[in-house]
Amino acid sequence: MALTMTKHSETGPVRLRVAPSPTGDPHVGTAYMAMFDLAFARQQGGQFILRIEDTDRARFREDSEQQLYDTLHWLDLTWDEGPDKGGPYGPYRQSERLDTYKPYVEQLLADRKAYYCWCSSERLAEMRERQQKLKQPTGYDRLCYGKTEEERAELPGFNSTPVVRMFVPDDVELTFDDLILGRTSAPKPDDQVILKADGFPTYHLAVVVDDHLMKITHVVRGQEWISSTPKHLLLFKWLGWEAPKFAHMPLLRDEKKAKISKRKNPWARLTWFKEQGYLPEALVNFLALQGHPPVIEADGTEREIFTFEEFVERFDWSKINPAGAIFNLEKLNWLNGHYIRELEVGDFASRLLPFLHADGVLDAHPSLPELGRLQRVAELVQTRIVLLSEATPLVKPFYVPDDDLEISEDARKDLKDNAKEVLSAAIDALEPISGSLGDALGDGVEWTAERIEKELREAIVEGLGVKPRLAFGPLRTAVSGQKISPPLFESMEILGKASTMNRLKLLRDEL
Repeated sequence: MALTMTKHSETGPVRLRVAPSPTGDPHVGTAYMAMFDLAFARQQGGQFILRIEDTDRARFREDSEQQLYDTLHWLDLTWDEGPDKGGPYGPYRQSERLDTYKPYVEQLLADRKAYYCWCSSERLAEMRERQQKLKQPTGYDRLCYGKTEEERAELPGFNSTPVVRMFVPDDVELTFDDLILGRTSAPKPDDQVILKADGFPTYHLAVVVDDHLMKITHVVRGQEWISSTPKHLLLFKWLGWEAPKFAHMPLLRDEKKAKISKRKNPWARLTWFKEQGYLPEALVNFLALQGHPPVIEADGTEREIFTFEEFVERFDWSKINPAGAIFNLEKLNWLNGHYIRELEVGDFASRLLPFLHADGVLDAHPSLPELGRLQRVAELVQTRIVLLSEATPLVKPFYVPDDDLEISEDARKDLKDNAKEVLSAAIDALEPISGSLGDALGDGVEWTAERIEKELREAIVEGLGVKPRLAFGPLRTAVSGQKISPPLFESMEILGKASTMNRLKLLRDEL
């Protein structure tokens, strides 16, 4: 294989990539980086690439790659090239590119920029422990540098299967220009392993080779990678390639200002947001605000709610706050509630379906009457939830047979001594109203929320003298089984006369 020495054209299209490792549930940081990659690529008319960096075989998880596809598609962060789409610079999985890396390792060895290391893991652990005890900088001590295998075998801690390390010179350049941070310094690296004993390259070699061969012009990654940048720039230089531009993004941090992790923060998992019932457009808006400022209107006011298209249009590396923001779930919940309320009711109802199916409220393929009822119920609950997953207890009573409706303990405890009297008055007041029996659409000319409310107010508030704020609690409990429910009179209209009367009588008779 001939080693390519081409350089990126200054006038060529920008090409950015996100390169997650399939080692478990996708991290929310993957979406965070992908969003900024995609925004700049779209703004500049370039390409966005998905590359799977699966060289860490010890932590590899087979189902993780599909989760990456599913969650990024859910967020509508779509790529132009990738393992599932192909493209001119494939394959896009590093495990399928092993032969690609070998010639570059051989070149670095031949140029004495790299060397074999036969140190056993036990010997390396002892070395690090000794350095820490002596308060020395930790790093490889170059025991193997300049030795043949035979010479090294005579010394302690020998492993017959070597790794390959890069030889980092003492005068390595430690500063570089960053699109976000400006002129940036990094600590001096030690002699990093670039080829592991199993024949797989480490991240440091693979990322440089792949970024060059895939013509990546801009590398967007978290600030935790700043310390690796001198190694990568060194490899680009040794291999005769122009390095891409770097943009090190502020880290996503929790309320204690620590970097978020899947071990400590359940919401570090990208799938968690989908499971909880966040809308993808709300999450993308929120992630944009973690690094980029809100929209500034003509009158100088800030607008925190914006579309991805607006984000693309006004995106600018210089606007990114290097310090980042605290990952505030309350702010995300506020955004999500706003986006839920803005949905067209049919769209909102369709987004509820997966949650209602998972919770056993509806089948995977509901009937037309069930969907018709859901459309009407959705209007009632749309302003009352922050997450789609919160809809189930509000919607479920509309799909439960009257005899199977469970009365929650908190609703039952809240019933006053006059509950039976209130229920009896309500039954007497509603009985004369005509209405189709059990028809969810209520085609009777009189069974409407307005007529129901009028009769109940006359019978309970005026007739029994019950205060308005206390008058309808027993009715709400009877109809929904809950202390908190969608608007009562509209709920009765949707349930229909027969079901409403059944439920009122069931609770009255039980009391």
